[in-house]
This record gives sequence, structure tokens and C-alpha cells, in this order.
Amino acid sequence: MKRIVIQVGQVGLLIKNRRVKRLLFEGTYWVFDVFEISIHETNTSLQTPIDIDLLLQSSLLADALEIVHIPQKSIGLVYKNADLHQVLIEGKHAFWKGLHPFTFETVDTTALNIPEGMLRKHLESYLMRPFLRMFTVPNAHKAVFFADGEILSTVGSGSYFFWNNGTEIELQSVDMRQQHLEISGQELLTKDKACVRVNFFVQFRVVAIDKALVENKDYKNQLYILLQLALRAYVGGFDLDALLSNKDRIASLILNATQEKIANLGVTAVDAGIRDIILPGDMRDIMNQVLVAEKKAQANGIMRREETAATRSLLNTAKLMENNQMLWKLKEMEYVEKIAERVGAISISGKGNVISELKELFIK
Repeated sequence: MKRIVIQVGQVGLLIKNRRVKRLLFEGTYWVFDVFEISIHETNTSLQTPIDIDLLLQSSLLADALEIVHIPQKSIGLVYKNADLHQVLIEGKHAFWKGLHPFTFETVDTTALNIPEGMLRKHLESYLMRPFLRMFTVPNAHKAVFFADGEILSTVGSGSYFFWNNGTEIELQSVDMRQQHLEISGQELLTKDKACVRVNFFVQFRVVAIDKALVENKDYKNQLYILLQLALRAYVGGFDLDALLSNKDRIASLILNATQEKIANLGVTAVDAGIRDIILPGDMRDIMNQVLVAEKKAQANGIMRREETAATRSLLNTAKLMENNQMLWKLKEMEYVEKIAERVGAISISGKGNVISELKELFIK
């Protein structure tokens, strides 16, 4: 004989010739060696190497078990106190009656979408990982789901679950925030055959995700090529001086000309502009020389205007002094004062009147 201890939450099967003879609940038992003892936990499905149908031939065991049948391409969800407790694959599964408050749900995994009644916490459980595919759409993004190459749905940010079956699921997402695109290092010829390097930028936002992702392939690359060609066409229509002076206006012309084509890509252009116009080294030297010559010419013109104004002022003063003796005397005294400021000392010889001699010295 052998001693068998059945603990709390366990059930023992007393088996002889692959048939269940007795159920052993909590306690201590002495059993003859001719019997086989199989001990099972009651909080999960019955796991035994013996075929379940063979065991169920015992009415004693059949009355104590609840049988759950899971068909092909389905799974069984076992809930305990409203929490997901176990996931069953196809086949027969047996649970002990009355020992735990189990509830069962059978779910068809050939369907594309998850049933709406399933709670998110159950979907995110580690028990469901082998049976689900999860896709995440980041914040400020929108996405299109494709099922076997066909459009399934357009969704916003969040996590989405699909059954892990034979259906091919593809997710394509796009950032709905304002984005920046650089078209840099463009070697272009102006109308007067000057070679320049232009850096162009555009700020845009996706407004129609179906056009951006479904009707067009790689919408960013298409937007780049579209603006690149427009930039080449417009730069080639201006000579160098006009290009430099109309840099801001060219950007608006390009956007206006390409507005319809940009809209067909599912985007809208918010702003654009020519960031830099870079000239070759020899061209920069020539432009600097021209600039220096222009500034010198401007300076000479200013000097001539100032000289003309000064001469005109002297002429007007002379005309006034010619007809006004008092003004003449005042001007004369002004010059005497200026001369006296530069004289360190005055020596007067003789016995004449000092005032008369000073008068003779300065005024004749």
C-alpha cells in the first residue's frame, strides 16, 4: 500500500486499467499498489495523458466534469470572476464542476476583427499573445489598414488587435503634423546662363490620407520631384539679377503653379521659400567688384551733391552781404574772431592809439 495526500484545491483520480474507480478529495488516503493515482489542480482544465473520452466513460467522473468543446479555427476563453483565466485551443477540455466560478466563451479566429465586447485588458493579457497581432499608431498619426492588399479601414492613433490567422494585415501610417522638406544643392542655370546652386524648402501637412497612402506611392518623394522640376523651370526663366531680387516672389509663384498637383498627393503646402542662392567663386568675385563700383559711384554722387549745396550756400551768403553793409561787418568780425583765436600774442610798437593800430592790423 501507499500513502496519498490530497491537498486543498486538488482532486485525485483512483485509476485501474485506465478507468476511474474513485475521486479523492482533500485528505490522506492509503491505496493498494494496483491502483494508479493521478492528482489534478481544480483551478484549471483537466490535464491527463489518458484520452479524455476514455476517462469520461466513468459516470462518476463524467458527472463531476463540465466539458467544453472548441471547434477548429477557434479558441475558448475561460473567465474566472470576470478575469481572463485561461485560453483553450481546439479540442475537448474538462473542468471540475462547482469548484470554481468559471464561465466560457468560444471565439471564431477566422474573423478579421476582434469582437467589440472583449475588454482591452483581456486583449493585452500575456495569455492572448500567441493568438493576436497588435498594431500601434503613434500620436498625431493616422493609418490605413490593408487586409490581403485591400483597404480595411482608416484609423487614428491607438492600439489595434487582429487575430493571428492566415489574413495578411499591413499597416501604413502618416504623420498628420506639419512637416518640412528640403530640396537642397540644386545646380541650375539662369536665363543669362549663370550657374547657381539653390536651396529650397517647403512646409506641408497631409490632409487626405487616402490620397497620400492609397492613390499615391511614396508621396514625399513625388512632392520632392514635383517642386524640384518647378524650381528648375522658374529659375531658368529669370536672369541672375532678377533671380536675386525676386527670391521671395519665386517661391509663391512655384506654389501657385503646383497647387493642384500638390493637392492630388493628399497634402497642402503651408509655406515655401528659397533659403540660399549660392554663386560660384569667380561669380562672387565679379559681383563683389560690381557692388564696390556701385558704392563708390554712390559715394561720389553724394560728395558732389554736398559740394554743390555748400557752393550754393556761399553764393547766397555773398549776395546778401553785397547789399547789406551791416551783414558784411558782422561777417568781418566773425572772421576776425576766428583769426584771433589762433593768435598767441600781438606786439604793438610806437606811440599810436592801440585801438587804431588793431584796426589797421585787421581791417584795411
